[in-house]
Amino acid sequence: MIERFADWGDNGPLPDDGVVATSDRAAALAIANAYDGIPPVGLVTGDLRRTLGGRRTRGQLRMPDATRAVVDYGLVRFNDTEVPFVAHVVARKSLMRGRIIAVMNAAFVGAWNVAPRSHPGDGMFEVLDANLSFSDRLKARRRLKSGTHVPHPDIAQKRGNTFDFSLEQPLNLWVDGSQMGEVRSFSIELVPEALAVVV
Repeated sequence: MIERFADWGDNGPLPDDGVVATSDRAAALAIANAYDGIPPVGLVTGDLRRTLGGRRTRGQLRMPDATRAVVDYGLVRFNDTEVPFVAHVVARKSLMRGRIIAVMNAAFVGAWNVAPRSHPGDGMFEVLDANLSFSDRLKARRRLKSGTHVPHPDIAQKRGNTFDFSLEQPLNLWVDGSQMGEVRSFSIELVPEALAVVV
């Protein structure tokens, strides 16, 4: 588990048996498809990579000064399905109306710094749960890039490693940027220090 002011990684190349992932979803699929241990994953794009400060190209992942780390990943369960994720799970109908729940293992969703305090190796998810007015939503959206939308009195924030959500109204579920369909409930579990990555 990463502690404050402690080093969170070291240097070394992606090993020969490592998998190169071109998205957060591809990294999660490397977990889902593993039968004999999860292979190390080299990240060339994605929100997990950005959170870790990754800048390497595919070829540079094999260089000895690449950055290696061991991070957490998550499992989301919904509609009798279990899916791993490395960066985030978002439940929403629309960005501009209704409830939005973001379970963050990474800090970013695209260009937005949704969970500025989130780190994928600290043993915790950051959860933001909001149902803002239209005017507050516009203000928050303008501040998302810099991460200054929080704290906000109408954005509930909590940290933890397991969560269960029961929804009054169904929401669309997005896992690492891929839409999974509509849900009325879902649960989240963190798997600590279980994924070796190179960035």
